[in-house]
Amino acid sequence: MEPPLRYPAGLPSKGSLPAESRGRQNKTSWLIDVDPRVISIVGPTASGKTGLGIAMAKALAARGQNAEIINADAYQMYKKMDIGTAKATPQERAEVPHHLIDIIEPSDSMTAARFQKWARACIGDLARRGVRPILVGGSGLYARAAVDAISFQGTDPQVRQRLEKRADVEGPGILFDELTRKDPQAAEKMDPHNVRRTIRALEIIEITGHPYSASLPRYEYVIPTVQIGLDLSRDVLDARIDERTALMREAGLVEEARSLRSEMSVTARRALGYQQVLAYLDGEMGEDEAFSLIAQRTKRLARKQMGWFGRDPRIHWLDVMGENLVGRALAVVDAADAGSFDSSDFGEVGSVTHHLGDVA
Repeated sequence: MEPPLRYPAGLPSKGSLPAESRGRQNKTSWLIDVDPRVISIVGPTASGKTGLGIAMAKALAARGQNAEIINADAYQMYKKMDIGTAKATPQERAEVPHHLIDIIEPSDSMTAARFQKWARACIGDLARRGVRPILVGGSGLYARAAVDAISFQGTDPQVRQRLEKRADVEGPGILFDELTRKDPQAAEKMDPHNVRRTIRALEIIEITGHPYSASLPRYEYVIPTVQIGLDLSRDVLDARIDERTALMREAGLVEEARSLRSEMSVTARRALGYQQVLAYLDGEMGEDEAFSLIAQRTKRLARKQMGWFGRDPRIHWLDVMGENLVGRALAVVDAADAGSFDSSDFGEVGSVTHHLGDVA
């Protein structure tokens, strides 16, 4: 049986809770102690995260609580890559301040480790100014990197090169067997055919002297957070993706990609939408085929995002198609602020399997 959505119906107000049940009881220290806690809005692409974040910021402002948005989408951080990344419009950004949008050039490369440093600095700055951070984005690793117990290990080009050479000469199976001996906990959770990840695991073991499993992400907040997930049926999501792809084409994605192609880094060129349009501009496929492929790959990405977010037991899922989405989201936030979810949201927890896309 599929686990139920965690709807906030009938949640108590802060004033109705006994004093001993308020606050964060299961955590005694924080990397950044944000009060009220960070709101993180997650979910698959085209589910409406940007719109909900803006609407919640306005609703909180109407209550007298300032809130600003921190972008957690990897490609929205690139300047000039506007249409293909579905950024908030200039008008929307004028209504609610947005952070970590348009911060690097297309020639630059973005990483989760880099984002983590910037996001945490931004969260701390907003907290000091009494502004509530609202983290918005579909990049699962980035969203978690900001608030979770995730560390990013360095690399050693010589170690990496030696392991890559071994994979070519000895075969990836030999390397995976070695990983199984050195770190069976990590190997158990990995695909033996994913050579790049096997090499990365062995590289970290050699560099740090610690198991790779020790560096794997844990479902453990280091910054007080409440996560709201957006869920909707796959048919509706697919229709939204088709519509958004068509709108990007009408808005001039081809022209935008053409103007940027000479200055885009390898990382920027991999962005969904731009990769396919650049292939069209290079004569590798027709325009219709490129946009058909964009829609197809976006739907595939949405499924992966559903799998990624569906394993996190701390996310409070809301049906996008239900009435008064903003009101329901605010009810979750109010309950979290009151301490209603502390026993389940704080402290290290295991994973679940929430089957997203089956709410209809």
